[in-house]
Amino acid sequence: MRQLQSDLSLESEWLEAPSGSGRRLDMLLSTIPAFKSRSQAQKMIELGYVRISGKKELRASRILRPSDCVEYCLPPIADIPSDDGVDLKLEVLFEDDDCLVMNKPAGIAVHRGSGMSESEVTIVDGLKKLFSDRGLPFSVSEVLVHRLDKETTGCLLIAKNPKSHQRLQKQFESRTVTKTYLACVSGVPSPAAAMIDAPIGRHTGDRTKMSILQTGVTRSARTTYRTLVAANGGALLACDLHTGRTHQIRVHLRSIGHPILGDEKYQTKDSLAATAKWQVDFLALHAWKLSFDSAKKKRISVEATIAKNFSELLSRLKISLP
Repeated sequence: MRQLQSDLSLESEWLEAPSGSGRRLDMLLSTIPAFKSRSQAQKMIELGYVRISGKKELRASRILRPSDCVEYCLPPIADIPSDDGVDLKLEVLFEDDDCLVMNKPAGIAVHRGSGMSESEVTIVDGLKKLFSDRGLPFSVSEVLVHRLDKETTGCLLIAKNPKSHQRLQKQFESRTVTKTYLACVSGVPSPAAAMIDAPIGRHTGDRTKMSILQTGVTRSARTTYRTLVAANGGALLACDLHTGRTHQIRVHLRSIGHPILGDEKYQTKDSLAATAKWQVDFLALHAWKLSFDSAKKKRISVEATIAKNFSELLSRLKISLP
């Protein structure tokens, strides 16, 4: 895509947008058919195809005032940003007519949240491309069945149509979906296997964290862990989620004194030392196995291979995955 020059030709045709007092600039433009979507409107703003009261405006978040006159210029077709998503080379582990399970990579948020820049790529952007390649209609509200943390890898279940989305969400609500995670932790838990039953809520001192202690409103949370292998002051655990709270496994393992290696948000002095010792620069948490019922009532079980850095960590710890 060619970058628009800093000042458009005087002969360029500027079109006046409808009044949008009190609205964000990108939200107003997304209502104009030429822009097709909010994300496309944001890209057009960034490229300089929008001005307010005669001056180029590059802020998609600009809140419009009653006196603002919004104008836009339609670029050549070749310069119009595509809204077909981003090719993230997503690994599909299972797929049928109703859903698919992908192996989520680390470092990419599932969807755009507060505090994220408008240009940051998400899994949703990758799914948009994947759906476009398959000729499927795409709606964010009807594809995401559950979530994984930004740094967590592994099985992510995606619905391919509204009916499937509703059916799969009901399975999560009724807790008939089985979710097993691998977690490499600091220290060796005792007992070797147990259920952690402790409610979780938003941390009162840090709104980006969850807690079972410093919190106001809490929700029930249960995690079962079992030690698969222990060696060199660390352990590989299999964790089964019986509820789906934000940061649940991370908070629960921290509560018993065994934080996940590489977890900067819930680290302790000991886990920080172990993370440095074993050169861990990622969150050692992986959504390993996922089981659910297909539309034909057949039980589907999917397993996601661990990432290379996780495998290398286990090798340094001299731990073999069973």
